[in-house]
Amino acid sequence: MKLFGTDGIRGVVNEFLTPEIAFRLGNAVGKIVGGKVFVAKDTRISGDMLEAALIAGLTSSGSDVYKCGIMPTPALALITKLEESAGIMISASHNPPEYNGLKVIFRGYKLPDEIEEKIEQEMKEVKYLPFNKIGKVIEYKFAEEEYSNYVRNLYKDLDLTGVKLLVDVANGATYKLNPSILKSFGASVEVINNEPDGVNINAECGSTHPESARGRLKEGYIGVLYDGDGDRCIFIDEQGEEVHGDKILGITALEMKKEGRLNNNTVVLTILSNMGLEKYLKENDINTVRTKVGDRYILSEMIHSDYVLGGERSGHIIFLDRSTTGDGLITTLEILNVLTKIGKSLSELSKVIPDYPQVMLNIKVKNKEIYKNEIVSNRIKSIKDYRVIIRPSGTEPVIRILVEGPDYKKSNEIANEFYEIIETLMREE
Repeated sequence: MKLFGTDGIRGVVNEFLTPEIAFRLGNAVGKIVGGKVFVAKDTRISGDMLEAALIAGLTSSGSDVYKCGIMPTPALALITKLEESAGIMISASHNPPEYNGLKVIFRGYKLPDEIEEKIEQEMKEVKYLPFNKIGKVIEYKFAEEEYSNYVRNLYKDLDLTGVKLLVDVANGATYKLNPSILKSFGASVEVINNEPDGVNINAECGSTHPESARGRLKEGYIGVLYDGDGDRCIFIDEQGEEVHGDKILGITALEMKKEGRLNNNTVVLTILSNMGLEKYLKENDINTVRTKVGDRYILSEMIHSDYVLGGERSGHIIFLDRSTTGDGLITTLEILNVLTKIGKSLSELSKVIPDYPQVMLNIKVKNKEIYKNEIVSNRIKSIKDYRVIIRPSGTEPVIRILVEGPDYKKSNEIANEFYEIIETLMREE
């Protein structure tokens, strides 16, 4: 069974993700990397258990472990870059509390597939070193300070006096750090969902449940919503409307172009990014490139082609001249930087970016390759003015149908037509 998915090893705790897997991963990383390894976690109840197993694995194979405690993923990524070392984040990001995950980071970046495959091979055989060569465990008390200082220095000229923020930290890893940094820039900050108990992370709150913040938004405030490990951020504008990742990309791309920061005048999107965003950027003489779904594919394209801005509708945005990974806090500060410079409201900036209606349908199949059938591909080619994406799920026996265009009713008709085509093809197999 393959352990690594699109974002490390992730699954339901003690069903798929066990202490043994954590131990073996630590042992394997220790064998390959050696030296010091930084370990951080989010607020899930299973974090302590997995951390203990991971540390045992790392130290047994000779690595010194620097414990960072509860900290967002982007903060750990930054520390591994500054310290030129490896790190392991214990988090399942935006997933429910019963899930957890193990994400290996090296010098700021997630690992390429071939290194993950090597680690998975090494996990099959545990290596124990003699007692005098095992690693030590160090409480790394400077972790938050190191990240905070870096972020404050990046935006040293930003003054948020008068800006009112409702910050939803999703009972997750950002519950202390992000609000304190935002306050340090002068913003008035009201924090919600900031009492983690180990089982309430992402539970009806944060970026995956914007209705929580929307219901508590006061006049004159804008909402800032993070996920469990702080690598995503979306907003609720002062009128209560969601400002998702596509809108964030549109707003920040224009400002980055003005500042001369938008390398090669290009923004990296995924195949699921909205056509409206692409149209808006084109009208403003900004190019777009699309990748497969997943931040690792976005990052790969950015590094390969020297781009600095890319992201997903979910709010996972990468500012590569600021951070090596998606960072919810940096996304927040980039948007607030635009607001303070331009002097417009978030709703004014958001509304000029079109958001075409999308219809998404899932159909259960026995053979996921059926979407490659000529009947399906020929029909896709014949459709004009609407975007049709049909792709297999990476984790379920499901084919996903996405149709997007200017009219919702028409998009819905097209999506249902493809549903029926695939159903017919299945019956004929």
